Amino acid sequence: MGHRTIRSGALRFSLAAALLALLLAPVQANAWGAYAHRKTAEIAEANVSPEVRAKIARLLRSEKALGTPQCPLRTLEDAAVWPDCIRREGWRWGYTAAWHYRTAPICESFDARANCPGGNCVTAQITRAHRILADESLPAPVRLEALAFMVHFAGDVHMPLHSGDDEDRGGNDREADYGIIPGLNLHWIWDGPLAERAISDPADPVVRRYSPAERAELAGGTPDDWGRESWEISRSFVYPTAFHTDAPCDRDLPKKTALTQEDIVRGVPIARRRVQQAGLRIADLLTSAFAPGPLKVGQGGR
Repeated sequence: MGHRTIRSGALRFSLAAALLALLLAPVQANAWGAYAHRKTAEIAEANVSPEVRAKIARLLRSEKALGTPQCPLRTLEDAAVWPDCIRREGWRWGYTAAWHYRTAPICESFDARANCPGGNCVTAQITRAHRILADESLPAPVRLEALAFMVHFAGDVHMPLHSGDDEDRGGNDREADYGIIPGLNLHWIWDGPLAERAISDPADPVVRRYSPAERAELAGGTPDDWGRESWEISRSFVYPTAFHTDAPCDRDLPKKTALTQEDIVRGVPIARRRVQQAGLRIADLLTSAFAPGPLKVGQGGR
């Protein structure tokens, strides 16, 4: 009995350690985790017409021409994570690194035209990719690459810390505990565990067909608008909550903090809404790109 008890206790410890390791596994830098990105694509696919889905499927047939066998692009979900996957080959794709974000200081006025030199920022690249995707005169592989960039970057711009910043690389330089899990950073938390918790309730799935009223309330706007929304969430919620202050700009914030369970619970509906908004706005981008006379989606920088 004693040996069985010891073995049982050891097994429980091993399982707990394995779970902790999974929670602490590194997520992709400067991007929503793959789980949240794939969910935005699923939401989008559920909210476009059969005709748009058919056009997407036709473009996906040109995947091999991209020359990225280690980064498959066979589905819209794959498209949502492909731009992160290809960054592993920095010698080939390193120039795209700055396209994933457009941070602006939370303690200054928001400027939609700042921090986007030569169009190398997330909002400008959403607009660029949309224009390429909509141009049926271009080769299918060129448009497929644009599809993946557009879907991914439209997700990225909705993560608050891709827009809000306090001289800490969007929270990457602020160590933060996530409840009982130590050693993460603020950006990492909003990328991974918080977003995943926000969209993992099987009783209230985010992937579904949304009503016209819901879409009117959640969707709309331009990439610049979406970046401003994320910046405002960082300024009014992310930093004040993480550092337990109503005035984060009145003092230098510490390099380390901890999110309590109450902080996490308060953040969940905000993270959930951003994933939903991203998915529905991706659906609108896809619809306008594949429809005659594509809609304008804003200038997204200069």
